[in-house]
Amino acid sequence: MTVLLFNKPYGVLSQFSPEGNHRALNEFHFPKGVYAAGRLDHDSEGALLLTDHGQLIKTLLDPKKAHPRTYLAQVEGQITEEAIQKLMNGIVIQGYHTRKCKAEIVPEPQYLWNRNPPIRYRANIPTSWVKLTLIEGKNRQVRHMTAAVGFPTLRLVRIQIDKLGLDGLKPGEWKDVTAFFSHTTMQSTHRKRNRSNRDR
Repeated sequence: MTVLLFNKPYGVLSQFSPEGNHRALNEFHFPKGVYAAGRLDHDSEGALLLTDHGQLIKTLLDPKKAHPRTYLAQVEGQITEEAIQKLMNGIVIQGYHTRKCKAEIVPEPQYLWNRNPPIRYRANIPTSWVKLTLIEGKNRQVRHMTAAVGFPTLRLVRIQIDKLGLDGLKPGEWKDVTAFFSHTTMQSTHRKRNRSNRDR
């Protein structure tokens, strides 16, 4: 089993085949046989897992497993505590009521790289930053959520999947995190065996 953590740059698709003017994963010299475990839209940045382990992909994408994913969103306007509370409690987007999540207003993160191209700057409209941790991943969910409370997302960066953070990875860089998943997979298998033995 191989598992990689990739810092996906802006404008890159979460697939190996380019489409239109969008770049793809084939540029980044990954080992053969790995595929993206989930997706990150071309206009979003940050943490993306790739693996050659089909069952792990299914596990990571299973909403019942509740794998947390943490995002930083730069939004248009000065977001309010009232809006944050709505995000935390869950809101209706496209007919779906989102699960409760963690959300907080944070200062502009100084450790983030500059986006290329930068967001559109509007002198008369301030921006602010929100940190959100979700345990589900509907299509463009964070963007729909912040727009629903009146603060459209201008930039979106996924900074963590489960306990795996980018930890200094620059856009376009990746690292091997197989050991983390080998450990957690072994623990899960051990628990299943123990339950099976107790049921006999």
